[in-house]
Amino acid sequence: MEKLFPYDQLSSFTLKIFKAIGCSESDAVTATKVLLSADLRGIDSHGIARLSGYVRLWEAKRVNAKPQIKIIHQTPSTAVVDGDGGLGLIVAPYTMQIAIDKAKQVGTGWVSVQNSNHFGIAGYHAMMALQYDMIGMAMTNASALVAPTFSKERLLGTNPICVTIPAGEEPAFVADLATTTAANGKLEILQRKNLEAPVGWIQDKEGNSTIDAHALKNGGALLPLGGDRDHGSHKGYALGAIVDIFSAVLSGANYGPWVPPFPAYVPMPENQPGKGIGHFFGAMRIDAFRPADEFKSNMDNWIRRFRSAKTVDGEDKVIIPGDPEREMEAIRKKEGIPVLQAVVDDLSALAKRFQLAFP
Repeated sequence: MEKLFPYDQLSSFTLKIFKAIGCSESDAVTATKVLLSADLRGIDSHGIARLSGYVRLWEAKRVNAKPQIKIIHQTPSTAVVDGDGGLGLIVAPYTMQIAIDKAKQVGTGWVSVQNSNHFGIAGYHAMMALQYDMIGMAMTNASALVAPTFSKERLLGTNPICVTIPAGEEPAFVADLATTTAANGKLEILQRKNLEAPVGWIQDKEGNSTIDAHALKNGGALLPLGGDRDHGSHKGYALGAIVDIFSAVLSGANYGPWVPPFPAYVPMPENQPGKGIGHFFGAMRIDAFRPADEFKSNMDNWIRRFRSAKTVDGEDKVIIPGDPEREMEAIRKKEGIPVLQAVVDDLSALAKRFQLAFP
């Protein structure tokens, strides 16, 4: 069962919650925009359903509501940023802007981040580059829920990658994907709905394929993109590893099994080698390679050619990455955002906790 809420209602409530935990007005506005961008784009697993999770991290003193974010090392085109334990929803856009500013000066900007937390959807941050005629890139490591190919151990996170590319008359190309067969948030949605997981999403604690959506709670693991070796899980494992290394080994954040877990009740890993969660951002100015108008005209041509591709019987058209999310955003801005009853109950409890009214 779901209820529809206007964006403005959810935004107003979320803003009050972030301010209640100590965020400044500007940081609370940023965090709210980032968080709810997931709901607008149809990525319900990373939107308001996670609000109480961020609050619990703050209560556990694992999130600093007033971080002093700073650059700790840089060159003209690169930087390492310390997020000071802040909400990733705040640290990430701050840092992506650094990458953009560097690209404005020297053509490209690359920033790796330590000492941060869960940053919402990667798409929000990478899309920041589009308005400047830049290609944007965002990735992050995450708590270890994923078993590398052939392993029973959970050593990687879902470790998403997003690449955004501007076009001219056509909408931008926005590829935003987890390096697992499915993001953990999608599994959480199945758990709330008491549904089974598709084959290839998870394995049990012995490494056997399972459709039990609650398998992670019993020692199971998510599977890398591809599901198993025969279907390319070694490639998904490699992609997840790249994200982990760029985000954390490069920045000095925690990596592999030492990444802090999102649920506040899960104990922190022992002997952590770094600081917090790590991210990696990139911005590339199109005109550092060729005239932007020429490039965007070619991107329009590329997109139109792929849209017109001959399709398998029963399929309408080839989808360009970013199409479903863009179309969903238009619908939800007009009709409202659906919220599962379990999430409504969670938000109502959160409202009571801070003596606020939930719509």
